[in-house]
Amino acid sequence: MLNIYKNTEQGLERLETAVNGSWIHAVDPTPEEVQKLIAWGMDVDYVNYSLDQDEMARMEREDEYTFILLRIPYFQGKTADVPYTTMPLGIYILGNMVFTVCRYESDIFKVLTNGKYRGLKTGKRYRLALYIFLETSVRYLNCLRDINKTTGALEDQLQQSTRNREVLELLKYQKSLTYFATALRSNEVMMERVQRVQLFNYYEEDQDLLEDVLTENQQAIQMTNINTEILSSMMDAFASIISNNLNGVMKVLAALTIIVNLPAIVAAFYGMNVTLPGQGHPLAFLLVLGIAVGLTAVATFVFYKRDWF
Repeated sequence: MLNIYKNTEQGLERLETAVNGSWIHAVDPTPEEVQKLIAWGMDVDYVNYSLDQDEMARMEREDEYTFILLRIPYFQGKTADVPYTTMPLGIYILGNMVFTVCRYESDIFKVLTNGKYRGLKTGKRYRLALYIFLETSVRYLNCLRDINKTTGALEDQLQQSTRNREVLELLKYQKSLTYFATALRSNEVMMERVQRVQLFNYYEEDQDLLEDVLTENQQAIQMTNINTEILSSMMDAFASIISNNLNGVMKVLAALTIIVNLPAIVAAFYGMNVTLPGQGHPLAFLLVLGIAVGLTAVATFVFYKRDWF
């Protein structure tokens, strides 16, 4: 899918074809759309790099163009094996046009096109790239907050759980944090290189914006590291809690089994076809019943005092 945007007097508008000063955004382009991108000036290798899920963040600069590859967060759904992962986003700056290419649609671009950033102009190519950087960092922070809420709910469930389901759910989010940590560090290296080559030094606003981006990215890295350590410790602790909960259940079942079997043992002794003490007494049945109830009461009291219930 190709979306072409350009700033006009009415704001950010969508066009049918690429023109000077436009922003071309491609999401999982078809072969025909790839050919259009090539016809408008984008190198086919950079299209492929942007669609390759294993590509890491980097920056390449030549006289004619600048290519920046960024890892952005992507939510696959809570039922997925890895709910939150990352994907590459290619930013190709050629002349007065900006190309962005990625495999899946992202909320980042919905925010960029809905007017959140007043200073976003498709003609200001490098500032557009900076806004993409900034919104990517913000999106990482939002995803990390969502992960915190989900793991907090799982923590409440785990306190009473005797199953592995909740621990396996936590493992899924630990995988997400691992992907986030790798992508954020890769993005940080790329942004530091961008800062060193002074790619965004044309305007003072761009320099300040780049500093904000680096700060937000560093905050996301620290938040990811903290969450990873907490989640790792939480999983170890709750594995022990689950084991203890299961031991408690087994202890209660064992106590109940003993209590239920005591009357059966007394009845078995007095049900044998042999001569038994007091069998001719008129209150023999009540005596046997009393012995069974007494033993049950004693066992229940002992187990209660030992906190087996």
